[in-house]
Amino acid sequence: MASAANRKMFWGVVLGVVVLDLVTKLIVVRSLPSHMPVRVAGDWVTLQLVYNRGAAFGIHVGDYSRVVFTALALLALVVLGTMVKQTSEDQRVRLLALGLVCGGAVGNLIDRIRSARGVVDFIDVGVGALRWPTFNVADMAVTCGAITLALCSGPRGGMSRTGHPNRRRVPLPQLRN
Repeated sequence: MASAANRKMFWGVVLGVVVLDLVTKLIVVRSLPSHMPVRVAGDWVTLQLVYNRGAAFGIHVGDYSRVVFTALALLALVVLGTMVKQTSEDQRVRLLALGLVCGGAVGNLIDRIRSARGVVDFIDVGVGALRWPTFNVADMAVTCGAITLALCSGPRGGMSRTGHPNRRRVPLPQLRN
């Protein structure tokens, strides 16, 4: 079980992501006209208000998308909560990663619950017609947290609480003659 300091760090990350996500979405909804891009860095980065009723990369399940993805987000939060409880005191990086994923999941879940229009997405990156799907702060947190979590769970034992790779020796299979 994580120490009190680590739990505070985890909840601070969750709260920070949720607040930053909500504030940026409120600003975008009040400031940007729907589907009208505002250039930030030429054509590479634009801000564009889009409501996403589906999931990542525009995945939809028809009229039930809102209910299905709300239920999946709640289930994911239960699984993540279990992972947090199983995280040992020396796994600060893992706890940070879980905080990012949880905060992002909560941020997008709030959108799904409060509006039938869908999740507010607004960051658009790409070159010309080659564009990445529009995303938001919550999506960035989930992505960064998931990548970090994968690195922490790697075959060599992941990372220590300082963020440095653990150097556990993995035995090599013995060859028989």
